[in-house]
Amino acid sequence: MVKQVCFSCFLVVIILMAGCSSSQNGVFSVQQARENLDFALVQYEMMHNSFTDRSVYPNCILEDGTTRFVRPQDWTSGFYPGSLWYLYDYSGDEAFKKKAIESNAALEPIKDYTGTHDLGFMLYGSFGHGLRLGGPPAYRQILIEGAHTLADRYNENVGCTLSWSWGERMGWKFPVIVDNMMNLEYLFWAAKETGDARFYEISVTHAETTIRHHFREDGSSYHVVDYDPDTGEVLWKGTHQGTSDDSAWARGQAWGLYGYTLTYRETKKKAFLRQAEKIANFLLDHPNLPADSIPYWDFDAPDIPNAPRDTSAAAIMASALLELSTLASELGRTKYRAAAENILASLSSPQYRAEVGGNNYFLIKHSVGHFPRQSQIDTPINYTDYYYIEALMRYIAR
Repeated sequence: MVKQVCFSCFLVVIILMAGCSSSQNGVFSVQQARENLDFALVQYEMMHNSFTDRSVYPNCILEDGTTRFVRPQDWTSGFYPGSLWYLYDYSGDEAFKKKAIESNAALEPIKDYTGTHDLGFMLYGSFGHGLRLGGPPAYRQILIEGAHTLADRYNENVGCTLSWSWGERMGWKFPVIVDNMMNLEYLFWAAKETGDARFYEISVTHAETTIRHHFREDGSSYHVVDYDPDTGEVLWKGTHQGTSDDSAWARGQAWGLYGYTLTYRETKKKAFLRQAEKIANFLLDHPNLPADSIPYWDFDAPDIPNAPRDTSAAAIMASALLELSTLASELGRTKYRAAAENILASLSSPQYRAEVGGNNYFLIKHSVGHFPRQSQIDTPINYTDYYYIEALMRYIAR
């Protein structure tokens, strides 16, 4: 394991990459996982040294080849510092801890930000990891205040937290997106940390409501469900980022898989395990899932097999499947771990993983952000890197 990162490591990692950037017959190993984490250390040191404004965060590569940076209010702002915390966790390198603390600083006001539901992504992935890994004690209060801000979006009539505050522009009254399942880990943490059962109850009710209204019989999900905030009645089901209202938008399916896996971990309620397994089986058994397990941006995209692949969905799936493999039945454990290994082998291959110093220092290529808007198509995106690193960490931990 790399303990200190510096540019003198550059040549060492180039040598390592000859062995870790490819896999045999889909087999992945702990050694390869460590080699790819060593690669991530070098890439992210170079990325951190490539800009000096610590109030912004690398997000993706624009069409002109430059890096797009986002402000703290962007929903992806927490992924870059979260990746730094994971790399500190892996390496023990105090320089990475310093980088992570520097990157967290501009996110502190987000604890009071009422304009988004994405506080789990923004705060729990940054301050949550920081608190876990010995960051400043003040992180605890920042997280608690942010959890209250998130919980204030909950509507008892609906049984969910509100997603997009701008929904009225689309004619929606109370839109809830499947992505919201990812915020529940933050609220479960707040319940344990504060002893306030309301956080737990919100999380469980949100997950139960989402099973009832977001998911189809085959295990796939709608992206958006709009509710009447006064009665809880379902007004509309459809998509905002998929190819059609009835399609299976790949990253949305991955959010659901991850969300129900963590919800079962936190509650031990069998209904949530069954839901996670149902989603996993839908994804892994789908006839449109390519042999390398990197999904098309939508499982029902009309131009398959020429549709863009989405490595962000793949990275989220890999991380979720690794955790699910520790919770599922014995038969499921084997299936889900093997699938995660196949995804990691593919993501770590030259087709999807960057070369040292390339890709504007992002790790993974070929992600899709918002295809219907032609935004962030075939580009690296910071949350792809985050979940790839997380999956590698989970792989070497078990």
